[in-house]
Amino acid sequence: MTCHTWRQVLRKNFTRLSDIADFLELNESQRNCLAPSHFAMNVPFRLAQKMAKGTLDDPLARQFLPFKEEGIRNPAFVSDPVGDQLCRKSPKLLHKYEGRVLLVCTSACAMHCRYCFRQNFDYDVSDKLFAAELQVIKNDPSIHEVILSGGDPLSLSDDLLEYLLKEINEMPHINRLRFHTRFPVGIPERIDEGFLAVLSKFKKQIIFVLHVNHVNELDQEVIASIKLLQRAGCLTLNQSVLLKDVNDDPQTLIALCETLSDHGILPYYLHQLDRVQGTAHYEVSEDKGLALIAEISKFLPGYAVPKYVREIAGLPNKHLLF
Repeated sequence: MTCHTWRQVLRKNFTRLSDIADFLELNESQRNCLAPSHFAMNVPFRLAQKMAKGTLDDPLARQFLPFKEEGIRNPAFVSDPVGDQLCRKSPKLLHKYEGRVLLVCTSACAMHCRYCFRQNFDYDVSDKLFAAELQVIKNDPSIHEVILSGGDPLSLSDDLLEYLLKEINEMPHINRLRFHTRFPVGIPERIDEGFLAVLSKFKKQIIFVLHVNHVNELDQEVIASIKLLQRAGCLTLNQSVLLKDVNDDPQTLIALCETLSDHGILPYYLHQLDRVQGTAHYEVSEDKGLALIAEISKFLPGYAVPKYVREIAGLPNKHLLF
């Protein structure tokens, strides 16, 4: 599909609470469980289509609709739970772990997950060409991998991505490029001929880390878009977040990990919730998380069991819980 087409699809996203409440046929009592917050709602039409009508007890609705609980303040939850500001080397560059840096490409995203740890990030939108960030990467030979994140890096145009990849490709010390993206799940049309042509010009290993929490997010079109990435030589991984009433039971996690593995997508991480303010209603205890991993390990091959991790600000690596 053309760039114009995927942008047309993106414009169908639900951004008004009343519109999606009507679409989901919610009654007055159910609507009263929801409320706008500082973090704008943004739900792709294709994901809304997968939500059960007339109920809020749906694993996708739970992820993307703003529940009133977001307004409850909890002192254990903060604005920057993963310590992004502690490792900000320039307006768009985070250097948290040895050998790799994360480029915060954009604030734009295909969808707004309500538990997003970067919902309070003060995105810099002044420099569109990443001059300061590219200079830092170029001058540091200890960096071997660049992670494109955001927001969602696939929100950028093909022209800007091509420029960015060309600059990175010319740095001899960079061996790998990683995309962190939700686009194939919400707007699979983004993986079109133009984007694949951009990827084909990058001569080093490309890794796509997807974000899928529930098997209902996957369908034939989503899988087909991921297959295009795989055929282009990209390694595909998945990271999930453990979320209350979304995926905090063994059967759900097993179904997700098996489906991902069946399609060549390696279950990579299961994250303990990052404690960003307004998300306490999503938290699952670590004890339950450990029990879940132990249980699913009885039914899955080792490669299909994700690492259960928590990110702790200031540590040089993810903290492995299991």
